Amino acid sequence: MNTPRKVVAITGASQGIGAALVQAFRDRGYAVVANSRSIKPSNDPDVLAVAGDISDREVAKRVIAQAVATFGRIDTLVNNAGIFTAKPFTQFTPEDYAANLSTNVDGFFHITQAAIAEMEKQGSGHVVTITTSLTDHAIDGVPSVLASLTKGGLNAATKSLAIEYAKRGIRVNAVSPGVIKTPMHAPETHEWLAALHPVARMGDIADVTQAVLFLESAGFVTGEILHVDGGQSAGH
Repeated sequence: MNTPRKVVAITGASQGIGAALVQAFRDRGYAVVANSRSIKPSNDPDVLAVAGDISDREVAKRVIAQAVATFGRIDTLVNNAGIFTAKPFTQFTPEDYAANLSTNVDGFFHITQAAIAEMEKQGSGHVVTITTSLTDHAIDGVPSVLASLTKGGLNAATKSLAIEYAKRGIRVNAVSPGVIKTPMHAPETHEWLAALHPVARMGDIADVTQAVLFLESAGFVTGEILHVDGGQSAGH
Protein backbone atom coordinates (compact mmCIF):
# COMPACT_ATOMS: atom_id res chain seq x y z
CA MET A 1 0.00 0.00 0.00
CA ASN A 2 1.35 3.42 -0.96
CA THR A 3 1.95 5.84 1.90
CA PRO A 4 0.00 9.07 1.29
CA ARG A 5 2.16 12.07 0.55
CA LYS A 6 2.31 14.38 3.53
CA VAL A 7 0.95 17.92 3.42
CA VAL A 8 2.13 20.91 5.43
CA ALA A 9 0.57 24.37 5.81
CA ILE A 10 2.99 27.20 6.57
CA THR A 11 1.98 30.72 7.57
CA GLY A 12 4.12 33.78 6.99
CA ALA A 13 5.52 31.87 4.03
CA SER A 14 6.44 34.59 1.55
CA GLN A 15 9.90 35.50 2.86
CA GLY A 16 12.58 34.81 5.44
CA ILE A 17 12.06 31.79 7.67
CA GLY A 18 8.69 31.01 6.11
CA ALA A 19 10.03 30.85 2.56
CA ALA A 20 12.92 28.68 3.74
CA LEU A 21 10.46 26.33 5.44
CA VAL A 22 8.49 25.98 2.22
CA GLN A 23 11.65 24.87 0.42
CA ALA A 24 12.77 22.61 3.27
CA PHE A 25 9.48 20.71 3.31
CA ARG A 26 9.40 20.49 -0.48
CA ASP A 27 12.90 18.98 -0.33
CA ARG A 28 11.39 16.29 1.90
CA GLY A 29 8.67 15.59 -0.64
CA TYR A 30 5.81 17.31 1.14
CA ALA A 31 3.07 19.18 -0.63
CA VAL A 32 2.93 22.69 0.79
CA VAL A 33 0.14 25.17 1.37
CA ALA A 34 1.86 28.54 1.75
CA ASN A 35 0.11 31.51 3.29
CA SER A 36 0.88 35.16 3.83
CA ARG A 37 -0.95 38.40 3.25
CA SER A 38 0.85 39.06 -0.03
CA ILE A 39 2.05 35.66 -1.21
CA LYS A 40 2.20 35.16 -4.97
CA PRO A 41 1.17 32.00 -6.84
CA SER A 42 3.91 29.40 -7.20
CA ASN A 43 5.14 27.74 -10.39
CA ASP A 44 5.51 24.52 -8.38
CA PRO A 45 2.31 22.46 -8.71
CA ASP A 46 2.98 21.04 -5.25
CA VAL A 47 2.96 24.47 -3.62
CA LEU A 48 -0.47 26.04 -3.23
CA ALA A 49 -0.36 29.73 -2.33
CA VAL A 50 -3.31 31.02 -0.33
CA ALA A 51 -3.11 34.76 0.25
CA GLY A 52 -4.78 36.49 3.17
CA ASP A 53 -4.49 37.57 6.78
CA ILE A 54 -4.95 34.59 9.10
CA SER A 55 -6.12 36.85 11.91
CA ASP A 56 -9.33 36.76 9.84
CA ARG A 57 -11.00 33.51 10.85
CA GLU A 58 -12.41 32.93 7.35
CA VAL A 59 -8.95 33.21 5.81
CA ALA A 60 -7.52 30.77 8.34
CA LYS A 61 -10.30 28.27 7.65
CA ARG A 62 -9.77 28.68 3.90
CA VAL A 63 -6.06 27.83 4.15
CA ILE A 64 -6.83 24.48 5.76
CA ALA A 65 -9.91 23.80 3.62
CA GLN A 66 -7.92 24.36 0.43
CA ALA A 67 -5.14 22.10 1.71
CA VAL A 68 -7.65 19.28 2.12
CA ALA A 69 -9.48 20.04 -1.13
CA THR A 70 -6.26 20.17 -3.19
CA PHE A 71 -4.03 17.58 -1.55
CA GLY A 72 -6.52 15.46 0.39
CA ARG A 73 -5.16 15.92 3.93
CA ILE A 74 -3.24 18.12 6.35
CA ASP A 75 -0.40 16.52 8.32
CA THR A 76 1.52 19.47 9.67
CA LEU A 77 0.88 23.11 10.46
CA VAL A 78 3.78 25.50 10.98
CA ASN A 79 2.62 28.69 12.70
CA ASN A 80 5.40 30.95 11.48
CA ALA A 81 3.50 34.21 10.93
CA GLY A 82 4.21 36.76 13.59
CA ILE A 83 5.23 40.32 14.27
CA PHE A 84 7.65 41.82 16.76
CA THR A 85 7.39 45.39 18.00
CA ALA A 86 10.24 46.63 20.22
CA LYS A 87 9.28 49.71 22.21
CA PRO A 88 9.44 50.84 25.82
CA PHE A 89 6.30 49.56 27.55
CA THR A 90 4.72 52.96 28.07
CA GLN A 91 5.15 53.86 24.40
CA PHE A 92 3.12 50.99 22.97
CA THR A 93 0.02 52.33 21.24
CA PRO A 94 -3.41 50.70 21.11
CA GLU A 95 -2.62 49.98 17.46
CA ASP A 96 0.61 48.18 18.42
CA TYR A 97 -1.29 46.11 20.98
CA ALA A 98 -4.07 45.22 18.55
CA ALA A 99 -1.64 44.31 15.74
CA ASN A 100 0.44 42.00 17.93
CA LEU A 101 -2.56 40.20 19.37
CA SER A 102 -4.22 39.96 15.96
CA THR A 103 -1.30 38.31 14.15
CA ASN A 104 0.41 36.45 16.97
CA VAL A 105 -2.60 35.20 18.92
CA ASP A 106 -5.73 35.41 16.76
CA GLY A 107 -3.91 33.99 13.73
CA PHE A 108 -2.53 31.10 15.76
CA PHE A 109 -5.90 30.34 17.32
CA HIS A 110 -7.97 30.33 14.15
CA ILE A 111 -5.70 28.29 11.89
CA THR A 112 -4.61 25.85 14.59
CA GLN A 113 -8.23 25.15 15.48
CA ALA A 114 -9.08 24.47 11.83
CA ALA A 115 -5.99 22.29 11.31
CA ILE A 116 -6.48 20.18 14.44
CA ALA A 117 -10.12 19.56 13.51
CA GLU A 118 -8.89 17.97 10.25
CA MET A 119 -6.03 16.12 11.96
CA GLU A 120 -8.50 14.54 14.37
CA LYS A 121 -10.35 13.00 11.44
CA GLN A 122 -7.22 11.17 10.26
CA GLY A 123 -5.92 10.40 13.76
CA SER A 124 -2.55 12.07 13.28
CA GLY A 125 -0.91 15.44 12.87
CA HIS A 126 1.72 17.87 14.08
CA VAL A 127 1.59 21.57 14.95
CA VAL A 128 4.80 23.60 15.30
CA THR A 129 4.75 27.25 16.36
CA ILE A 130 7.61 29.73 16.09
CA THR A 131 7.83 31.78 19.28
CA THR A 132 10.80 33.64 20.82
CA SER A 133 13.44 33.02 23.45
CA LEU A 134 12.66 36.45 24.91
CA THR A 135 9.69 34.89 26.70
CA ASP A 136 12.15 32.97 28.89
CA HIS A 137 15.08 35.35 28.94
CA ALA A 138 14.32 39.06 28.86
CA ILE A 139 17.23 41.19 27.64
CA ASP A 140 18.14 44.64 28.90
CA GLY A 141 17.97 46.97 25.92
CA VAL A 142 15.44 44.85 24.02
CA PRO A 143 12.01 45.99 25.26
CA SER A 144 9.68 43.17 24.35
CA VAL A 145 6.55 43.10 26.50
CA LEU A 146 4.17 42.48 23.60
CA ALA A 147 6.35 39.63 22.35
CA SER A 148 6.41 38.11 25.82
CA LEU A 149 2.68 38.58 26.25
CA THR A 150 1.74 36.99 22.93
CA LYS A 151 4.50 34.49 22.23
CA GLY A 152 4.66 33.47 25.88
CA GLY A 153 0.99 32.64 25.61
CA LEU A 154 1.72 30.49 22.57
CA ASN A 155 4.36 28.55 24.49
CA ALA A 156 1.81 27.85 27.21
CA ALA A 157 -0.84 26.93 24.63
CA THR A 158 1.63 24.53 23.00
CA LYS A 159 1.98 22.52 26.20
CA SER A 160 -1.75 22.59 26.87
CA LEU A 161 -2.65 21.38 23.37
CA ALA A 162 0.06 18.71 23.49
CA ILE A 163 -1.57 17.14 26.54
CA GLU A 164 -5.12 17.59 25.28
CA TYR A 165 -4.37 15.76 22.03
CA ALA A 166 -1.63 13.35 23.12
CA LYS A 167 -3.92 10.32 22.99
CA ARG A 168 -5.36 11.35 19.63
CA GLY A 169 -2.18 11.11 17.60
CA ILE A 170 -1.56 14.85 17.34
CA ARG A 171 1.73 16.33 18.52
CA VAL A 172 2.19 20.02 19.35
CA ASN A 173 5.59 21.68 19.72
CA ALA A 174 7.27 25.08 19.44
CA VAL A 175 10.60 26.44 18.26
CA SER A 176 11.82 29.36 20.36
CA PRO A 177 14.53 31.27 18.47
CA GLY A 178 16.99 33.89 19.52
CA VAL A 179 17.80 36.67 17.07
CA ILE A 180 17.87 35.26 13.56
CA LYS A 181 19.77 36.90 10.71
CA THR A 182 17.02 38.05 8.37
CA PRO A 183 16.55 41.23 6.27
CA MET A 184 14.61 42.83 9.15
CA HIS A 185 17.94 43.32 10.98
CA ALA A 186 20.17 45.95 9.38
CA PRO A 187 23.81 44.83 8.91
CA GLU A 188 25.07 47.59 11.21
CA THR A 189 23.14 45.99 14.09
CA HIS A 190 24.55 42.49 13.60
CA GLU A 191 27.57 42.85 15.89
CA TRP A 192 25.43 44.09 18.79
CA LEU A 193 22.78 41.43 18.18
CA ALA A 194 25.38 38.67 17.97
CA ALA A 195 26.73 39.68 21.39
CA LEU A 196 23.30 39.01 22.95
CA HIS A 197 23.93 35.28 22.51
CA PRO A 198 26.41 33.29 24.61
CA VAL A 199 27.73 31.66 21.41
CA ALA A 200 28.52 35.19 20.12
CA ARG A 201 26.64 34.97 16.85
CA MET A 202 23.17 35.50 15.49
CA GLY A 203 21.18 32.51 14.37
CA ASP A 204 20.75 31.65 10.72
CA ILE A 205 17.45 30.86 9.03
CA ALA A 206 18.74 27.31 8.51
CA ASP A 207 19.05 26.90 12.29
CA VAL A 208 15.29 27.40 12.60
CA THR A 209 14.30 25.22 9.65
CA GLN A 210 16.50 22.39 10.95
CA ALA A 211 14.80 22.62 14.34
CA VAL A 212 11.34 22.46 12.76
CA LEU A 213 12.35 19.45 10.66
CA PHE A 214 13.80 17.73 13.73
CA LEU A 215 10.51 18.13 15.58
CA GLU A 216 8.63 16.94 12.51
CA SER A 217 10.54 13.66 12.52
CA ALA A 218 10.70 13.22 16.32
CA GLY A 219 7.58 11.16 16.87
CA PHE A 220 8.04 10.79 20.64
CA VAL A 221 8.40 14.54 21.22
CA THR A 222 5.36 16.63 22.10
CA GLY A 223 4.82 19.65 24.32
CA GLU A 224 8.43 20.69 23.70
CA ILE A 225 9.62 24.31 23.54
CA LEU A 226 12.85 23.85 21.58
CA HIS A 227 15.20 26.77 22.17
CA VAL A 228 17.26 27.69 19.12
CA ASP A 229 18.89 30.70 20.69
CA GLY A 230 22.64 30.20 21.04
CA GLY A 231 22.29 29.66 24.77
CA GLN A 232 20.19 32.77 25.53
CA SER A 233 17.59 30.92 27.54
CA ALA A 234 20.32 29.36 29.69
CA GLY A 235 21.47 32.82 30.74
CA HIS A 236 24.72 34.73 30.45
